[in-house]
Amino acid sequence: MQDQDLTEGPISGHFRTLAVPAAMGMLFSTLYNVVDVYFAGQLSTKAQAGLVIGFQAFFIMMAVGFGTGSAMSALVGNARGKKDDAAVRRITMQGLSFAIAATLILIVFGAFAGPNLISLVSEPGGYRDAANGYFYWLLMALPGFLIAYTANGVLQAHGDSVTLQRAMMAAFFANIGLNPLFIYGIPGLIPGLGLDGIALATVVSQTGVMLFVLRAVLKLRVIKGARLHELAPNAGSYREIFAQMIPTASAFIVMFISGFVVQYALKGFGEHALAAYGVALRIEQILLLPVLGMTGALLPIAAQNFGAGNHDRVREALWFCWKLGLVMTIGAAPILWFGGGRAMSLFTDDQAVIDVGVSYLRVDSFLFIVYMMLFSINSFLQALKRPVWTLWISIYRQGVGVALFVWLLIAVFNMGVWGVWLGIGIAVSTGWIIALIIANHVAKQEIGGLK
Repeated sequence: MQDQDLTEGPISGHFRTLAVPAAMGMLFSTLYNVVDVYFAGQLSTKAQAGLVIGFQAFFIMMAVGFGTGSAMSALVGNARGKKDDAAVRRITMQGLSFAIAATLILIVFGAFAGPNLISLVSEPGGYRDAANGYFYWLLMALPGFLIAYTANGVLQAHGDSVTLQRAMMAAFFANIGLNPLFIYGIPGLIPGLGLDGIALATVVSQTGVMLFVLRAVLKLRVIKGARLHELAPNAGSYREIFAQMIPTASAFIVMFISGFVVQYALKGFGEHALAAYGVALRIEQILLLPVLGMTGALLPIAAQNFGAGNHDRVREALWFCWKLGLVMTIGAAPILWFGGGRAMSLFTDDQAVIDVGVSYLRVDSFLFIVYMMLFSINSFLQALKRPVWTLWISIYRQGVGVALFVWLLIAVFNMGVWGVWLGIGIAVSTGWIIALIIANHVAKQEIGGLK
């Protein structure tokens, strides 16, 4: 376990220390999901489509976990930069308490709302039934996700991205064994659950991740000796966490609603289009991992230095992130363009699914640089405790923009599946321009500008 002061030392060194383990952790997280997609494909295309839709509905609730994780990274990071140990301890304990309360509320909400969300983006039949069953099993994994993300935000604020990496590596290998065990069972001992077995494997492995990450938090110098009464809800602390969390969580919800918009548009082209979108997203995520690790590292680095009043180092961190990200994304684009078909064929032998997935990946190859800058701007705004702007950017880019441009290209210009992909591309690109304008405006107010 690490506990680093990010207000001193070379910025490049801090990025290397934080980004590499974070990217590795996300790699195993993505591979974890790839394993699920692979085993669902071994069952049927209907199971693969059901997994994509069921997981999309579940991810809307997981947005709260992403939000609290980002809130912890920003709030604890700022307090860490100010060397205020009392505030670090208070925010950490209240953040864990907040995550527990949110988990209980969301389990109840999901039990009632989940099937309705799934019905919006699916047609009656086998793959909708598969999605509903998968979703209900996944509800039991919600504590593992939400509490683990919150605890990891605390660790990130202390410069520790290694703990989650190790947890996700262990979960990945566990998932390889648990998936076939729960899917097919052992005759006479364990009944096979089919697609639901993939969800049960997630419940078991993600609970292990949660316990491992929590253990690391409780070992932090400022948290040692924590008592249960410190988890008692405090209205002031909850308001502070909620104010930092809700824009980020809402932005994630908008993002996943965007996923539903895309799935709604795709369902008219058949279940093979839905399956292709899910597989292509996994491939995209793998190639984005270095970028996500780097832009994720920007948040604690910028947060600690902003809390310490080191504005020059905040600017330096942002520009370093952009320059390194440019190199990364230029290298990834040709892989998507030329290698998309081979990558798709690793997960399915359905040629219709492969062809649709390749068309998405080719459009996506032009967007990687834009994604990199958007992700870094989001981290920058969160570190400066101005997360509400990330919400407005997301509402346009992943809400209004996607719905408008996809509708225009499909309904008006009759471009078919390509209209969905190009609509996403136009929304992302125009959202990037808006994000740059906002980042420059906030930087002038908080740190004297971007230069």
